[in-house]
Amino acid sequence: MPTKIEEKTQELCATIVAQPEMAVIRKRIDTFMADTGARGQYETLMSKGNALHEKQHSGQPLDGMEVADFEKHRDQLLKNPVARGFLDAQEELHEMQNSIQKYVTKTFELGRLPVAADLEEGSCGHGCGCHH
Repeated sequence: MPTKIEEKTQELCATIVAQPEMAVIRKRIDTFMADTGARGQYETLMSKGNALHEKQHSGQPLDGMEVADFEKHRDQLLKNPVARGFLDAQEELHEMQNSIQKYVTKTFELGRLPVAADLEEGSCGHGCGCHH
């Protein structure tokens, strides 16, 4: 038998999935996943970005040609409407996750349901001495 928290979590998940924007987001993700060309562009860009990151992280100077090549591939990816739709969908999901996580985290921190002021950027909640 599920606990009350598990029950309410399932309700939250059902509400999330039932949102009309979720169907739109899923469609953009599915369209991207079915498009081998867009996926290939994305994977190439991620590979080039990771290589640049590793090179920079290891203290090696970045070559202007490598950076220009990365930027060229990034621009091409962003001009692809299927890839752009996927990237936008990822961002929308990320924002939704952050919003939910922030609300739940504040609930644990405060020991009560947060109000709008508690959720504002820089607000640490009642009793915090940081004076945001």
